[in-house]
Amino acid sequence: MARFILVPGGWHGGWAFDTVGDALLREGHDVQALTLSGLGDEPASGTNLERHIDEVVQALGARETPAVLAGHSYGGMVITGAADQEPSRVRAIVYADAYVPEHGESVWALAGPAYRERFIKGAAADGLNCAPPAHLDRRCRPHPIATFLQAIALTGNWRLVRSKAFIAACGWEGSPFVDLYQRLQADPGWATHGLDCAHDIPRLAPEALTRILLGYT
Repeated sequence: MARFILVPGGWHGGWAFDTVGDALLREGHDVQALTLSGLGDEPASGTNLERHIDEVVQALGARETPAVLAGHSYGGMVITGAADQEPSRVRAIVYADAYVPEHGESVWALAGPAYRERFIKGAAADGLNCAPPAHLDRRCRPHPIATFLQAIALTGNWRLVRSKAFIAACGWEGSPFVDLYQRLQADPGWATHGLDCAHDIPRLAPEALTRILLGYT
C-alpha cells in the first residue's frame, strides 16, 4: 500500500481530487486530499505560503510511511516547500501543470501577465483574498492573496527526492508552464508527461493522472 498526499491548485479544496482519490482508494492506497487554510468553509486570517507548506509538512509527519506528494498548479509551490523540509518523508513528487519554484520565487513572479491581472482584480474587494474566476467550480473559495505573493524559502533539499515528475496540460493557450515542461524534458532527473487537455488536470484527465501516480506505488 502506498500513501498519497494531494494538494490542489488555487481557489480549490481537496474535493478537486475526488475522482483521482477515489481511484487510488479502490487500488488499496492511503489517500489524503488536503484543503489548505482559507480554502474551506471557514476563512483563515493571516494565511500565507509558509502556513500552507507547514500544513503539508504536518501531514507528512503524521505517519511513518513516506508519501507521494502531488500538487496541481499553485499546489506545486506548496509541495516543493514541504519536500524541501522533509525530503526523507517523500517517496516521489509529482507536479500536475504546477509551479516548480526556485528559492526566492513566488507565484506572482512565475505567473504570466494575464494571471497577475487576475490576481489584482480578484483581490480588489479587500486586498486580502483573491476571488475565484467566474468559470471555476462553485465550490471554489477566495484564495488568500499572500500565498501568491510570498517568496518561497528553499534550501534545495527537495531535489534529494529521487523520483520527480512533471505533467503538462498541452491543450490550452497562455500556459505559464510550457517553457518549464520543455526544459524538464531534457533533464534526466525528471519524468515528463504531456496530456492533451486544459489546465485542470485532476478534473479533465483524472484517469491519466491516476495512472501516472500509480507508477510510484
